[in-house]
Order: sequence, then C-alpha cells, then structure tokens
Amino acid sequence: MIRALWTAATGMEAQQVNQDVIANNLANVNTVGFKKSRADFQDLMYQVYTRAGVETTSGSELPVGFEIGMGVKPVAVQKMFTQGDYMQTNNEFDLAIEGDGFFQIDIEGRTVYTRAGNFKVDRDGYLCNNDGYRLIPEIVIPSDTVHFIVDGGGTWSAIDEVGDELAGGRIELAKFLNPAGLSSIGRGLLEETEGSGDAITGDAGDEGMGTISQHFLEMSNVNVVDEMVQMIVGQRAYEINSKAIQTADSMLQLINNLKR
Repeated sequence: MIRALWTAATGMEAQQVNQDVIANNLANVNTVGFKKSRADFQDLMYQVYTRAGVETTSGSELPVGFEIGMGVKPVAVQKMFTQGDYMQTNNEFDLAIEGDGFFQIDIEGRTVYTRAGNFKVDRDGYLCNNDGYRLIPEIVIPSDTVHFIVDGGGTWSAIDEVGDELAGGRIELAKFLNPAGLSSIGRGLLEETEGSGDAITGDAGDEGMGTISQHFLEMSNVNVVDEMVQMIVGQRAYEINSKAIQTADSMLQLINNLKR
C-alpha cells in the first residue's frame, strides 16, 4: 500500500514538470524564432518477485514474470526544431532562415546561435539583435545607405540613393548534427555543448544550409491547439495520480480501523 503512495507521487511530480514545459511553450507562442520543448519520461526500477522463464517445482517454466514498477521520472526536456510559420514584415532588416541553420551572434567574444532574425542597426551601423549583440560575420551599413538587400544565398548589399553599391558581403550560417543538444541561455539564444557537437559553418544555401528570406520573420513553432490538448491530458494524468494517492490512503485507513 505504501508503494502505491510513492508511485503515484512520482506521477504527480512528472506531470508537474510536463505542465511547466507546456506553460513555457504557450508563453512564447509569439516569440520570434522560438522552438517548443517536449518533456520525455522513463519508468523507474521494478521490484521483481519472480522472473519470466524461472523453472517451477513441477519442471515447467513460467511464461511471464511478477514485477511491480516504482513510478516514473522526467529524463529530458527536448527542443523540437521544426519550422515555424513565416510572417511578412516588409522590414529590410528582418531575415528568416528557410531550412537548417542558425544565425551567429557575438557576445563578448563568445559565439552563440539563434533562429530569430529580427535584427536592428546600432549607432555604429552594425547589424545586431535586440540586445545589441552583433551578427557574425559583422555587417556594417554605411550611413548614406538607402536600401539594404539580401538574397536567398545570404549575399547582402548596401545601396545608396542613385543605386550604387556602398558595401556588400555574405551572411554565414551555422548548423549542428544534434541541434537538440544546444543549451538555451534565454533571449532566443542557444549555446554549443558537447551534446550538440561542433558548429558546421557555411554560406546560406550551400552544403545543406538553409536559404535566407528578407522581409520575413520565422515565428514560434508552438501549435496552441496541440499544447492545450497536451495540457488537458497532463491535467487528467495529474488528477488520476492524486486519486491513486487518495485511494491508497483510504485503504490504509480501513486497515487501521480493523481493530475497532
């Protein structure tokens, strides 16, 4: 009976983690470049009374065993790097990646990665993100630029009012063999880890890299309907585990009242 109390408690704890993950997904439904997460679970160890295949006293073998599980535990929260919906903005500094790849951002000499392409221009003319961290490789836009143009391959040009090119270059993207292994550090930024492997860099459109669409933003890949369904399922699972605790408690109470 005590086992049922602890087993159901692990189920409630697991569903609480699940709800936390879902809540974060829903909170970021309008966050540019956000990738939803999914909680993964594993069953715990089993108490084995009899193993399958054990020979009985009569010489036969048991076809199935007798083992009771101890509950569940959360083991991972995995980011899902499916493509988000695109939103047209008509802002020339808004860029979206179609396919694999991340923009590279420099934070005080450290390279981090993002799918959010809502860039700005700082006072020195550098293209940067909302926190003022610059894109890698650096893009410097001259002060007399009238039009900033980026093609699908990441080639950019700064054009003046008479149509002459003032500056140009190419945007470099990065990709990973295991993007789910990247570590989230907030502000839409991801950091390389041992699990993700080393970054593979290249020009947009080359060697499996995605292409770049100007005047578009990639929005969150969170599907509100799916998250609401998962929230309801998690809530019901939490409730049924709490009911299992109540039932086990009622049975213990009955045992305690046998003397009366």
